[in-house]
Amino acid sequence: MLWVRVGVCGGTESFIRNLLDGFWRHDMANEYVLFVSRDNAESFRGYERKGGGDMRLCVCPVDSASQPRRILWENLRLARLARRRQVDVMFIPVYSMPWTWGSRIPYVCVIHDLQAMHYPEYFSLPRRMFLRYEWRHTCRRGYRILTDSDFCRKDLERHFPWAADRMQVMYVPIPEQIYKWEQSQEDIRPSIRTLAERDFYYCVSSLLPHKNLDTLLRTVERMREQGLWGERRLVISGVGGDMRKMEELLERYDIAGQVVMTGFVSDKERDYLYEHCKLFLFPSVFEGFGMPPIEAMRRGKKVVMTRCSCLEEITRGRAFYVDEPCSPVCWQEQIRRAELLSGQRETFPEYEPENIVRQYQQLWKTISEKGRE
Repeated sequence: MLWVRVGVCGGTESFIRNLLDGFWRHDMANEYVLFVSRDNAESFRGYERKGGGDMRLCVCPVDSASQPRRILWENLRLARLARRRQVDVMFIPVYSMPWTWGSRIPYVCVIHDLQAMHYPEYFSLPRRMFLRYEWRHTCRRGYRILTDSDFCRKDLERHFPWAADRMQVMYVPIPEQIYKWEQSQEDIRPSIRTLAERDFYYCVSSLLPHKNLDTLLRTVERMREQGLWGERRLVISGVGGDMRKMEELLERYDIAGQVVMTGFVSDKERDYLYEHCKLFLFPSVFEGFGMPPIEAMRRGKKVVMTRCSCLEEITRGRAFYVDEPCSPVCWQEQIRRAELLSGQRETFPEYEPENIVRQYQQLWKTISEKGRE
């Protein structure tokens, strides 16, 4: 867990916390040692106290916020510490397998996507070189390489075909939290409750270009100019990206009064907004998995989104899909179509934490049995 910067890592942090919750609730057969940093340890401390699965923390002498120092320590010292702790399988839920891994411990790593291959402009040259090295090293030395979708697996195979036989799709666990909102609003900020009282569309997204928010803003502009927007709002929650550029776009399209940027919201506030929105919109054109559409559909919300990358795969064809993802005209057509049809709560048993944990348990068992041969 050394890489987890609390409240900064977005979907990757949600993934590991969902998975840890699943291990704690549903895996009583295995013991887990969480290697955490000094500055994120308290956010994981509850697993030692809850009394569920067997979990304990190992606080390492490094801070997640100090990335160069953390990466150096992780690569030079983590494998030795794992051996000293008598770890049987080392699970690293990101791509960063240590250089000094030690042959006696099998490593299972997760590569969520190859974003730097598709959007190199997001990364400096040294960062791109580092990522390419880490991906190659992980694919070459990892006992098993997990990824979030069939789309990602095929993408990995294109770039690292010699590791294809060790690649495996393991979907992201998405717990379904049911609230009785009339009794459970004490953790919802008044500003969020006020938003939920209005007619609004919702979007959970960072502000990076591949999230395609510009098209969504142009759709709002078009609908407002045609008199079809009315008093509703587009509410966008998320961190990461250029907020100043977003504000410039809102001014350029003259829709600052129609769009609300909440910034970071807690899981409970996000779920509250899911529950009260009229439609959920997801314009992204590149995802390794994409949890928000699933979360919204489970709450009976109609979702308008693109078919790009893995998105049609993970939503199982049950959303309203925009075939031309950068066309405000196509977005408007699908939004109007979604508004006319009734929604229903969708079930996705393949993403239930208990089912995902069962697959991980089988993986741990397979590795353990091969180790005894």
